[in-house]
Amino acid sequence: MGRKLDLSGLTDDEAEHVLKVVQRDMKLRKKEEERLSEMKQELAEEGSRCSILSKQHRFNEHCCIRCCAPFTFLLNPKRQCLDCQYNVCKTCSTYSKRDKAWLCSACQKGRLRKQFKREEEAW
Repeated sequence: MGRKLDLSGLTDDEAEHVLKVVQRDMKLRKKEEERLSEMKQELAEEGSRCSILSKQHRFNEHCCIRCCAPFTFLLNPKRQCLDCQYNVCKTCSTYSKRDKAWLCSACQKGRLRKQFKREEEAW
């Protein structure tokens, strides 16, 4: 950011094309920034909801902390999230091959958000 380009050697059409590309890039960056901000808000709300539910006596032993679905031995077994350590159901979890462990949907989104942020900072 803050770099200046010398566009004096370009024709008017070429300069206009560069301007359109830069404007499109700025729109896409703003849209992505808004999306990440919304995701951050969702994760904060999810975190506070889980905090409340986890304080209920043994709630997470019997129900998914994310969707509140009851666990059943064969049809909907509980899986512990690697990051938050809450028990989640099959629907609310994904398997991380890299970590060889389960991640809940909220922690997966949190990891994606952090990854986007690192990539953006590197850019």
